Amino acid sequence: MKICLYSEFYKAFGGKDKIGGGLISAIENQKKILNFLNIPFTEDYKDSWDVLQVNIPWPMSLHKAIKAKRDGKKVIMWSHVTVEDLEKSVKLFKIIPGMGYVIRKYLKYAYSIPNMVFCPTQYTKDVLISYGLKHDTLFVQSNAVDINKFFKDIKSRDEYRAKYNLEGIVIGNMALVMYRKGIDTFIKLAEKFSQNKFIWFGKIFSKIFVQRISLNTPKNTNFTGFVDNANSALNALDIFLFPSYEENQGMVILEAAAVGLPILIRNLPAYEGWMIHDANCLKADSDEEFEKYLNLLISDTSLRERLGNEALLLANRESIPILSEKLKLIYEKL
Repeated sequence: MKICLYSEFYKAFGGKDKIGGGLISAIENQKKILNFLNIPFTEDYKDSWDVLQVNIPWPMSLHKAIKAKRDGKKVIMWSHVTVEDLEKSVKLFKIIPGMGYVIRKYLKYAYSIPNMVFCPTQYTKDVLISYGLKHDTLFVQSNAVDINKFFKDIKSRDEYRAKYNLEGIVIGNMALVMYRKGIDTFIKLAEKFSQNKFIWFGKIFSKIFVQRISLNTPKNTNFTGFVDNANSALNALDIFLFPSYEENQGMVILEAAAVGLPILIRNLPAYEGWMIHDANCLKADSDEEFEKYLNLLISDTSLRERLGNEALLLANRESIPILSEKLKLIYEKL
């Protein structure tokens, strides 16, 4: 068995423009999983292969998937994209009436083409079922985390804290800068906790393309833009604050967990079953609860340590070696 990882869309945006983000991390993890399982793969569609694995139902990717099916090949597609997250990200959804309806119809058709659709969480599977897709083609499969890439590193912590002039208990996030990721909550909290440094690592998109609020930030806040070393960036933090309004999984949560950070997130359905409040994270339902829980984390060292240790255990359970065994069975079944 040989797999074709069709990722032209990702290579164009992640390589040349260096956007980073979970979509790029996901395909890199897929390569590592296939290497771990000793399953040969290619990224060249023109090579010979048996299974096409698509990461986003971009029109060209969908065309390749349809052609592969006609040629008798098997097709796997990841459901990284849903209308629910696009509506809170892409500005066109606010400008063009009915765009959500059209994209939902398109995605229903696109996700009906492959033999299997990998859903990052049970929540994503439920969303696709609500589109009218069949249960038996949908498989819940985490994107995993590379614990060889993300780990606690004191040297990196010291370097990045010096680079960004960070001291004391630092609260931070690592995500693309768009409204969906909760910039408004992040800035409100920075204003409330003016004695602490707040830092957001991630590419800053133009307001022309994505929904985001103006970055008129308080003096204790820094939006750095894209950073080359994600592990060093996470290590520079003391508390990981991820107030995103919509996720299909949120890979960066697992990456922060692998570093052993205490995690504060919004209470979203995508986190049900694996992110457990007061066990491996804290979940907030409102800005008031974010403020309450952040105050607890800042003031309680033992709470930070307990949540960070439990987060690390979660990351180990979601690591590439562990999840590879599950994927091996799925690939063999296909």
